[in-house]
Amino acid sequence: MSDIGGIAGFAADLMEWLGAPGAGLAVALENLFPPIPSEVILPLAGFTASLGKMNLAAAIIWTTIGSVVGALALYGIGQWFGRDRLYAVVARVPLVKVTDVEKTEAWFAKHGTKAVFFGRFVPIFRSMISIPAGLERMPLRIFLTLTAVGSLIWNTLFIMLGYGLGSQWETVSDVVGTYSKGVLVLVLLAVVVFLAVRLVQLRRRRKAGLPEEP
Repeated sequence: MSDIGGIAGFAADLMEWLGAPGAGLAVALENLFPPIPSEVILPLAGFTASLGKMNLAAAIIWTTIGSVVGALALYGIGQWFGRDRLYAVVARVPLVKVTDVEKTEAWFAKHGTKAVFFGRFVPIFRSMISIPAGLERMPLRIFLTLTAVGSLIWNTLFIMLGYGLGSQWETVSDVVGTYSKGVLVLVLLAVVVFLAVRLVQLRRRRKAGLPEEP
């Protein structure tokens, strides 16, 4: 696999050097640095296992451990940052209101468990969902259980696809890469719409001589 370059090459080097724990390390880094996509790492781990260079079960176990470790680090960051700091930052951000955070917190209190579990299957959110879980101090046992189960399902699926496809493992990366880009476009579009609506609301309030909402 020496001819593999880029992020895939980096992941391949870790696997050749450390074996299945190397795949777990790559996935842990993917959680902390989303530009390292799991849709590259996991099928590659499956392909490596198909070559007999890595045990298949070990690849699934270690990548799941890596997912949990990476998510736990982000959970810790959210917990350390805390709600007080968050509110202080939001109060200084233009076009964002403290009430936006309050509504988000209310939503997370109601749907947080589903968000953490199903978030493991959505690019970008797969990593970032751990931060609000820490901010809202979701019980650690529940967070770890949801993260581990969701990660196990996601990792097993893509590792098995890579294992079955063999040298064609990059097909998985291409398909899921398109899905990831679609999610990113939707997120950016939602941000643009949010900012546009907020700007319109602000202009209307100013024209009417009303104070800005807190």
